[in-house]
Amino acid sequence: MLAITDQLSIEDQELEERFIRASGPGGQNVNKVSTAVQLRFDVHASSLPVEVKARLLKVAGKRVTSDGVLVIDSREHRTQAQNREAARERLLGLLQRAAHRPKSRRPTRPTAGSRERRIESKKKRAQTKARRRSAGEE
Repeated sequence: MLAITDQLSIEDQELEERFIRASGPGGQNVNKVSTAVQLRFDVHASSLPVEVKARLLKVAGKRVTSDGVLVIDSREHRTQAQNREAARERLLGLLQRAAHRPKSRRPTRPTAGSRERRIESKKKRAQTKARRRSAGEE
């Protein structure tokens, strides 16, 4: 089980792991051992609340396929276990960001002083530009 928050968690059955051969340096070992992991999580079929699913799809961005499957690749470590742990950590980070409900924005109005300062700066700028013009242009 992967605990996201105190109240929210997902079961290991909801995660699908595929082990693939990693590219890059590593000598002959890289051609023989499947150390890279591809973690797949079906967002739509998961047990997460609807609003968390929607935020997760937004947070994950390009990592979500058109079918709604979140794919995380991890190949930075030399062992399968470390890559597996790294992929789970990244998934956990995304899920925690999605579980956090953003604070709603309260619309505010500019203060009288800020409006006054804005108008004054605009007048000052207009005077500066007016002084640049030659007398013949007016």
